[in-house]
Formats: sequence, structure tokens, C-alpha cells
Amino acid sequence: MTALYLYINLFAISFPLLRSFEKKVNYSGNWKSLFPAIGLTGLFFIIWDVIFTKNGVWGFNPDYLIGANILNLPIEEWLFFITIPFASVFIYECVLYFIPKEPFGGRSKYFLTGLAVLLIIIGALNFQRAYTFWNFVFAGGFILITQLLLGFKNADRFTISYFIHLIPFLVVNGVLTGSFIEEPVVWYNNEENLGVRIFTIPIEDTIYALLLLYMNISFFERFKNVFQVRKNPVQSTF
Repeated sequence: MTALYLYINLFAISFPLLRSFEKKVNYSGNWKSLFPAIGLTGLFFIIWDVIFTKNGVWGFNPDYLIGANILNLPIEEWLFFITIPFASVFIYECVLYFIPKEPFGGRSKYFLTGLAVLLIIIGALNFQRAYTFWNFVFAGGFILITQLLLGFKNADRFTISYFIHLIPFLVVNGVLTGSFIEEPVVWYNNEENLGVRIFTIPIEDTIYALLLLYMNISFFERFKNVFQVRKNPVQSTF
């Protein structure tokens, strides 16, 4: 189906966009913090994407694309780094609203730190597999930096958000990697990953999704703090 990847992007963003203006969560009220976060994170992922696509670590099936490309990436892939973070951070904001305090006393930071160390070790042991190595090292390294050096609030609610967002992730990424359709929209060179899949999804994609969400939320919270300080110079919420 031509334009399937575009339809997936539109599907992913449709519900959170429609619910952004509800007064309870007031997602639209934080767009001034959200879009800079999406931009910074997207810049990192686009550079990574361009390099990996050029080197054949993954690629795109033209049968599911509209045919427009920027830097040899389909326009749908660029949109992916807008629509998916937009929808994922919406989940995080809903979790913040419905769970106003850290339910585990902030102890999820130990889980995230331990996970980060484990990811770096696994990545180092698989240095010959480009997707596994760089994905795990990037994710583990960024989490360690924010946890140990910069501080990261809402660790419990971030962790809850991540596991909730895995549900739509399995659906969307499942279709992208070939579930329910004849051929994948995005194909992977199995020599560059562990070869372990959840249905059709490389296991590395769950860590890729972790980094994408974590990086967006880290910047999102930083920008919210900046705007909060400007609004009320006496207090800081971060």
C-alpha cells in the first residue's frame, strides 16, 4: 500500500493531537517546551539514521512510501521523529496528571541506572554489530549522564510511561517491521543486530524506543524548568 508509512504517522499522532487541548492534562500548554525537545532529540536521531541507512544497517521499502526524500531518508522517517515523540510524551504527561507523586519513592532511578550499565556491557560485548552496539551504548550512556550527573526527576513515572508506551509501540513498530503486511516498511540487516525479535520487531528497537522517549522527556523537563524559572524567578521545579 503506497503511503502506508505516512498513514502510520498520522495514526500515531491523531489521538494525542485531538486530546491535547483538554483542560485536565493541558498538553498544548506545554508545547513551547515540547517542540524544542523534539527538535533537539530529532537532530540526534536523524544524523544517526542517515549514517545507518547509508551503511545498510536498515533501509526502507519504496512500495510503502510517497517517494519524497531528504538526505536520502524518506519524508515519512523525518515525520516519525515528530509524531512518535509527540504521542509518547503525551502518555508521559497523562501519567504525571493521574499519578501526581512518585509511587515508588523515586527508586526507579536505581532500576534505570542498573539498566544503563547493563546496556553498555551488552553493547560492548557486541561491538561488531552496529545497531546493537551503538543503540545500547547511546541509551546506556545518556541514561547514566542524566541519572548521575544532571539529575532526572519523575523516574518512577517515566518508567511507568515507558512500559505503557510499549503497547502502541508493539502495534506501530510491528506494522513497520512487517507484521500484518506482506513485506516490511523498514527492513533490518540481521548481521548488525542480535537477531532476536518480538514477532517481527528486533529486540534492539525496544531500547531505541527507550532512548527516544528518555531523551525527549529529559529535554522536555529541562525546557519546562527554564520557562517556569522565567515565569517565576524565585522558584525552580527541577
